[in-house]
Amino acid sequence: MAFSPHLDEKKLLVGKINGFFGVQGWVKIFSYTKPRKNILEYQPWYFINNGSYQVIEIISGREQSKTIVAQVKGIDNRDEAVQLIGKDLYINKEQLPELDDDEHYWHELTGFRVINKNEVDLGIVDYLVDTGSNHVLVTKGDTEHWIPYIEPFLVSVDKHKKVISVDWEENF
Repeated sequence: MAFSPHLDEKKLLVGKINGFFGVQGWVKIFSYTKPRKNILEYQPWYFINNGSYQVIEIISGREQSKTIVAQVKGIDNRDEAVQLIGKDLYINKEQLPELDDDEHYWHELTGFRVINKNEVDLGIVDYLVDTGSNHVLVTKGDTEHWIPYIEPFLVSVDKHKKVISVDWEENF
């Protein structure tokens, strides 16, 4: 089987290096964490190099306007920083804080089966989207469904059975 970070049970995608900042090797980070600056709380970061994870050590980091900037150990100028642009950033999932039983991280819901009140299978959770006004479950099955992940549409989440019950019509 080919290497696939999306199938990795131990790592979680948390951001992407999307530019350089200044001339001393700092990089801009697009953070997927909420709030965005939380990415700085997780160390070490990893990126994929030649098909395997490589550690990237952060010396310093901060929120800068609407982005995050970080100083990477061993990167001292803009030419070196350019080589990191486009790299996805991962952390170990075990670094995440423990949640209460009724709470969950988005990545935990990927792969859950989604069933409506009429017991119709609406597919498997492929990913979640933050639309700004609410979160949306995107399921893949016979058809793709975009289901608001809010009450009254969300009925229940059963972590043990990996099933999400929703109040959503199959033809919508």
